[in-house]
Amino acid sequence: MRIKSIYFCLILISTTACFENNDYKEKLKDPAIYNAAMKQLTDIIVHDIFSPPVASRVYTYPNIAAYEIISQAYPEDFISFSGQLTDLITIPKNEDPTVNMHLAALHAFLTVGTELIFSEEKMHEFQNQTYQALKADGLSRRVLKSSMSYGDRVASHILKWADGDNYKETRTDLKYLIRSKPQYWKPTPPDYMEGIEPHWNKIRTMVLDSAQQYVPKPPLSFSMDENSLFFKELMEVYTIGGQVENQGEDIAKFWDCNPYVSHHRGHAMFATKKITPGGHWMEISSIATSQAGSTYAETIHAHARVAISLFDAFISCWDEKWRSVVVRPETLINEYIDEDWAPLLQTPPFPEYTSGHSVISRVAALTLTELLGNDFSFEDTSEMEYGLPTRSFDSFLQASEEAALSRLYGGIHYRMAIDNGLAQGDAVGNYINNTLKTRKQY
Repeated sequence: MRIKSIYFCLILISTTACFENNDYKEKLKDPAIYNAAMKQLTDIIVHDIFSPPVASRVYTYPNIAAYEIISQAYPEDFISFSGQLTDLITIPKNEDPTVNMHLAALHAFLTVGTELIFSEEKMHEFQNQTYQALKADGLSRRVLKSSMSYGDRVASHILKWADGDNYKETRTDLKYLIRSKPQYWKPTPPDYMEGIEPHWNKIRTMVLDSAQQYVPKPPLSFSMDENSLFFKELMEVYTIGGQVENQGEDIAKFWDCNPYVSHHRGHAMFATKKITPGGHWMEISSIATSQAGSTYAETIHAHARVAISLFDAFISCWDEKWRSVVVRPETLINEYIDEDWAPLLQTPPFPEYTSGHSVISRVAALTLTELLGNDFSFEDTSEMEYGLPTRSFDSFLQASEEAALSRLYGGIHYRMAIDNGLAQGDAVGNYINNTLKTRKQY
């Protein structure tokens, strides 16, 4: 009788185990859960109105934290960033078998991201909802606790490293002092905002040796002589960029990606907010990896590499912007040609040369091309929530070229800034691709 009872108990235990709900494991293998976290971070960046350079920082550290964990889970496929990114040392190793590494990576992403934003409650709400859904799919308290604990350890490690990138120090640096000579940048209408991040070249680079590693060719010499190359490029902007209905209007608006656009109606003023240029390319990374059927680990890998490339690209570009301090077309056109002229897009509050869109778009495109191929066609739906239609591209490089040219259509960049910005992006992007090794088969 005792033997039968023991046998019955064993059968009961076995049966219970067979029907144990482990759906959460499959949910955590689905890259959709990580892309959802990425979208949440983007939405908060939009809400908090981070400038494009600062936004690149907010994207980079959370993705690095997630990647460093997931690369441990798949050591046969991925190589750690430690020893490759400036000053990054190896993260603490996990020795707890109850840790779900996919969950730990997600938690590290959310934890680091929360520390870098203002609207922390929005991230906490997303985290709580996500974890509650996973609990309903069978996630145990023990696995959740151990995974969160390890994710927190890695997050602390990454945040300590981030504290050394000079960001906090640049918050108290002196503001840019406006120069009187006409060739230098001055605040532009309608709000005449002060220049954004004039000391961004002091931020520690990830892969580049320094902010000055790839200085672009100098801008054209300033001249208002009608026969000069500079004046001819200025007139090109005047002719193309001020037309309300030109062939590039849709392109200009699609790639505008201005995080803060102010609108004035009489005495009233209101603002619209959008994704940053870097945020647009992070969204393209999500679109492309989903289309490619990338795994959870491959998706994190792509996001991390794109974010790192954007981070260094902004440093390189901003170094040149605040060295040459080239005046915006709007300023010169209003002063010397047509006081009533206005560009199609609102001029961003920082110097003209080189074009940030050109530099960062080319770098991101080269990164995604390295990962997914040269002829990867995709539908860019990232602007649909802002009322803009989908655009189709045959490759990432094609998209980057359109993004660069959009700034001429928008009336905010000379052609020299576009062309030389693409060349600068080529240099930065190719260097990162050739230097940063993250796949074992490379």
